[in-house]
Amino acid sequence: MILIFTEIADGAIKKSSLEAVYYGSKVAEMMGTTATALAIGTADAAELAKAGNYGASKVLHANDAKLSNPNSMAYASVLAETVKSTGTKIVIAAKSSFADAVTARAAGALKAAVVGNVTELPDLSNGFKVRVSIFTGKAFADVNVNGDVKILAIKKNVVAPTESSNSATVESISPALSDNLFTAKVTETIKATGTISLPEADLVVSGGRGMKGPDQWQPLLDLADALGAATACSKPVSDLDWRPHHEHVGQTGVKVSPNLYIACGISGAIQHLAGVNSSKVIVVINKDPEAPFFKAADYGIVGDVFEVLPKLTKAVLASK
Repeated sequence: MILIFTEIADGAIKKSSLEAVYYGSKVAEMMGTTATALAIGTADAAELAKAGNYGASKVLHANDAKLSNPNSMAYASVLAETVKSTGTKIVIAAKSSFADAVTARAAGALKAAVVGNVTELPDLSNGFKVRVSIFTGKAFADVNVNGDVKILAIKKNVVAPTESSNSATVESISPALSDNLFTAKVTETIKATGTISLPEADLVVSGGRGMKGPDQWQPLLDLADALGAATACSKPVSDLDWRPHHEHVGQTGVKVSPNLYIACGISGAIQHLAGVNSSKVIVVINKDPEAPFFKAADYGIVGDVFEVLPKLTKAVLASK
């Protein structure tokens, strides 16, 4: 059995985790076995059953009230216990900061081998080898995974799932939960509301200091709204409090892997590039033709963002 650790948001499995489910189902096909998803926390059974659309035959659901808030120690314990009880040898997860914390702790308990940023299905011709993204996406490495239990963290947006009409069975599980797993308490959870989650977004429109000030963002917001895109910003913008800090993308902020990333008035410092260079297509709009970001762009527009953005928005709306 291939076990896929999934993350839940608003009662449903996250998009990136569904990509991991699909990846896990393909690994299961290669190895002649089945794919089972592990969901921890409060979730709707009908939503969990949709994991079957992505290749899972079953969803194991740990829904103890103690697990309603994400807790890496407790979730890692549940994951490790599930791996042991099912005899699982391969665990799949979508790479994220939370999944990293969970799988690292579970790996310690399981003495498992952990590989992050996996970009392709494994090569089983001579052992177990996976290709991973390294140097912030600038290169790849082929890694032999030799542990008895293997944990693979799949890079976001490298899998293009094909949905089916299948539905997974949902089975409740009751893992042991000792009090020492909850010595750290979640006292408050603050989430951005009314916006598209950056880590899950397929389209992102981002702005830098070229947007000139906190009251000058409407053209960017109009384009994002027309595209149905998430909004983001560079670190200097969040440091200046022009935009919320949860929108900061880059090496020290959120790392994104959308299908389309539109950078508006961002020069392209290496720290920013490290957080966005996994984007499939990068469009740069900047009035400075020497802006470093143009070297990383798939498409570039040399021009004033306040002239270009309204024209792009008009074109998007016309195409609809």
